[in-house]
Amino acid sequence: MRYLALYFFSFFFIAANAQKTPFTSEDALNVKSFDYSSMTDDGLWVAGTIRSGMDRKDVDHFRFADPSYVAPYTSELVIINSETGEIRTISPAKSIINAFEFSPDGKKLAYVKYEDDRYRLFLYDLSTDKSKLMDIKDERSISPSNEIYWTKDNTAVIIALRADDWLTIGDSLYREATVGPITVYDGNEPLLKWEKIRYHSSLNEVVKVDIRSAMITDILPESRYDDVNLTENGDTITFIEYNPKKTAYQRKGGTDYGLYAIALDNPSERDTLIAPSEKRINISWDESKTHFAYTDSSHIYVQSIGQSKPTKVSFDTTEISKKDTMDAKFSFMRWRHDGKAVLASSKTGYWLIDIDQNTMNKVYDLPEDPDEAPSRSIIHWSKDGNSWFMAYSARDKWERGMVKYDIDSRTFTDLMLDSNLYSRWRVSKEGNQFFYNFSDGNLPNDLYVSDPGFEGTKQLTDLNPWISTRKITRTELVKYRDVDGNELNGVLYYPVDYEEGKKYPLVCELYETFFNNGYRPSMNMVANAGYFGFRPSVSLEEGYPGEAWIKGVTSGINKLIDMGLVDEKKLGVHGVSYGGYATSLLISQTDRFAAAINISGKTNIISFLGDSPKIGTRNYAAAEVGQDRIGVSLWEAPLKYINTSAVMFADRIKTPHLLLTGEGDWNVTALNTRELYYAMRRLGKDVVWVNYQKAGHGAGYNGSATDYHDQWKRMLEWYKKYFDKADEE
Repeated sequence: MRYLALYFFSFFFIAANAQKTPFTSEDALNVKSFDYSSMTDDGLWVAGTIRSGMDRKDVDHFRFADPSYVAPYTSELVIINSETGEIRTISPAKSIINAFEFSPDGKKLAYVKYEDDRYRLFLYDLSTDKSKLMDIKDERSISPSNEIYWTKDNTAVIIALRADDWLTIGDSLYREATVGPITVYDGNEPLLKWEKIRYHSSLNEVVKVDIRSAMITDILPESRYDDVNLTENGDTITFIEYNPKKTAYQRKGGTDYGLYAIALDNPSERDTLIAPSEKRINISWDESKTHFAYTDSSHIYVQSIGQSKPTKVSFDTTEISKKDTMDAKFSFMRWRHDGKAVLASSKTGYWLIDIDQNTMNKVYDLPEDPDEAPSRSIIHWSKDGNSWFMAYSARDKWERGMVKYDIDSRTFTDLMLDSNLYSRWRVSKEGNQFFYNFSDGNLPNDLYVSDPGFEGTKQLTDLNPWISTRKITRTELVKYRDVDGNELNGVLYYPVDYEEGKKYPLVCELYETFFNNGYRPSMNMVANAGYFGFRPSVSLEEGYPGEAWIKGVTSGINKLIDMGLVDEKKLGVHGVSYGGYATSLLISQTDRFAAAINISGKTNIISFLGDSPKIGTRNYAAAEVGQDRIGVSLWEAPLKYINTSAVMFADRIKTPHLLLTGEGDWNVTALNTRELYYAMRRLGKDVVWVNYQKAGHGAGYNGSATDYHDQWKRMLEWYKKYFDKADEE
């Protein structure tokens, strides 16, 4: 039955594609997306930016971390009416927009835009459909990493500025590190040189700007601030202040963090809510921004502004401890809208903690096997406190959407469940509008809105109407087991002119784990070249990450061969960054692939530790406690570092290898990938290294438009060359 259904689906798929034109790299750069981050309280208007791949081109990657450089990441700022679908352009395409926020009454939109060589504050009036520049009379400049906060009375905004000597000092630090003529790196200094530059860049002063007079009132002096909030009544600001003291290599320590509150009418006096320490502050504020909650030592604490000590609100009941002591360990989840209760999670379920009543009850049971049960995450807690709206995703198939959970009856109601892809859920403050990105799983996202019952769903954007005239791949979820018996998922992308019963070349795109489908330009390029695309998952184990791809990727390929879809002589593989690293490591362990491409991936994890000075200790942390999953330092287990460095096994590589890098890559330097080129060349292997002189991380993907097109041309030619060669053998 499956094959009969697949036959008819394939027939209609081919017929539909017959009248369409191929999807090209030019198309890939022209696909638009919408990023929204502000809406009016009633959900009538939503603000966001529209951009395409062309809006991230021509960046000078060599000037990363230069305090005087503004990267040309451009977009069009728009607002959309959720009732009528009206779209208003607030700032045209090719604008550099850094922040935007609606006023509490929903009548104005404040936004920060780079214009005439500096960031400027603008005010858009919805009633007149006009913007005006706030002519701030001050020598200080607006911070590019700015957030905007409105006062409750709609008369002022709170923003961050930079001191008048900030740029002079920052430029001096940057030039010392890049121009010299002599640059000294002293290990006795508490901070690395590039950390000093980064921490200087994070310095801000917080001010209030009157929107009628553009007059400034100073609130906070120059320092480093995070999680700035204005209380709902508008009289108090809370903030985290952090002070770096020394370089830390494992993502903790070296910096003091403190939580404070000040009254707007008396900003010189601080109320210390959490005293400074090296422990990172991870708190959640209630809607009034006057109470916060956090997890400490597996318990939940709440505290109010003006309260000197926190209150522990979770507790170990006899019933809990008898069943399982692990179930008495809690993590904070979220506040109820009225601020009188919080939700906490344990190993077995969710607990409702009523702060006033001093009660704690389990209201939701988690499944015994979380890997088998559907994923449900709370998006919204109803205003009446009686129900949760939960994003839903099945684990064994593409069934996704929204369900409603009644807390008292502990029952679910399906609001919207199907095979489509839903993401970026946002709910208006009044709870009457649900915004989300929608895709059928193959096409790019558009913005939709719905009422709480999901009976009046409405499409708000149609960003890429032209894409209906292009040949677009279709997707299928594939399940398989790796060598260790772990069940894994892979996403299969069909050739655009697929014919049932014919075997096709296969190109794998590597990273870590995959489940959801969705529009991907890379897989559409592969599918339009006449190949299957496949994004296989792997099961990564700390200490032995290099084994995952040979165990998982090859098993996924075997499944596709068993399904009769793939020509086993024509296998290709590539990946970007961590996926590029995986690609080179994989082909040092197997000769099954006809061609392989590493895009901005490291090949020597030992030299990688010190390869990226502009990002400080990130590479050490990645290896010891992060993504690279080695779990220990180089000096504790040198063999583990050798075993996860492809260059050490270059003599075993038999697969023709294309290496693509960007000379301006400050993340994974071209020098690191280059090591494998010289090793393979020395060994007489088939290898080509292409270095895009003005590109960054991702090589041609993150260079000019010319670089982007060139990279795709080279990649597809590389695969074709060696797939054709397989026919001759």
